[in-house]
Amino acid sequence: MHFGTLGGWEWIIILVIVIIVFGVGKLPQVGGAIGKSIREFREASSSPKEKEAGEAPDQGKA
Repeated sequence: MHFGTLGGWEWIIILVIVIIVFGVGKLPQVGGAIGKSIREFREASSSPKEKEAGEAPDQGKA
């Protein structure tokens, strides 16, 4: 049994549960909040790599 992949029925069941819990009116707000948090997580996880590459020459000059 694979937990990483969800089929069509699983997504439908999850969507129905989300609609029951949050209601139809709040779905755009919930989707926007989830999208924003995913974007922030990606930025936070990629920025240490960029900072390390960008700060290495500066540390030698100081």
